Amino acid sequence: MKIACIGDSLTEGRPGVSFFKQLTAKHPHFEFDNLGKPGETVKSLQNRLEKSKLASYYDLSFLWIGVNDVYAKLLKVQAQPVTEDHQEFKENYINVLEMILASSKHVVLVTPALVGEEIRNASNMELKELSSIIHSISSKYANVSFLNMQKVFESHLEQVNSSDYINTNVLKVMKDVLFYKNPLRIDRLSQKRGLHFTLDGVHLNSKGAELVVDEYTTVIEQLLLQEVTVH
Repeated sequence: MKIACIGDSLTEGRPGVSFFKQLTAKHPHFEFDNLGKPGETVKSLQNRLEKSKLASYYDLSFLWIGVNDVYAKLLKVQAQPVTEDHQEFKENYINVLEMILASSKHVVLVTPALVGEEIRNASNMELKELSSIIHSISSKYANVSFLNMQKVFESHLEQVNSSDYINTNVLKVMKDVLFYKNPLRIDRLSQKRGLHFTLDGVHLNSKGAELVVDEYTTVIEQLLLQEVTVH
């Protein structure tokens, strides 16, 4: 099985702990491509795919994009263009999906998870609205499924007390990229910031990466089971 993971820095794996490395280690018999790019928004991903289509055909593609369309509003510097409103987000997202579908047998739409571990903050409320848009898009395609990653994290965050820490300083984000590469150091910094599943409110620590790996693995196993049943 050939699998593409398409998205932003969460998929690329920096800063924070890379779920992608854990996922590939867990499934050594599958071929994975990491198509994550730091700072990517829905609009910039659309631009990227228009300029350079997917180079391979995939049995399964995970599309995890959208957090930077909200997170970027908190940063002093915006590396990539963001959509002006939810209608433009929807249009750009559909364009991205259809370009991926042209090179994929099945696509999983993964909702953006968190901007801060305080699940009821304004940014996470906006992510919830984007998740609803993504869900409505997924229902219109036969070979597209929906993974509500925000709900996964919410269910775990309801059981703990997290700080409201969000790293909104681009230089500090870069410092985390450069100086915090070891998962143990990442987890210690996460704990120091009062966080449970992220390094900085957005990017993953070891527990957060493990949650994503578990969810992606469930999808992969379900798809394999469906193929066995069909054949």
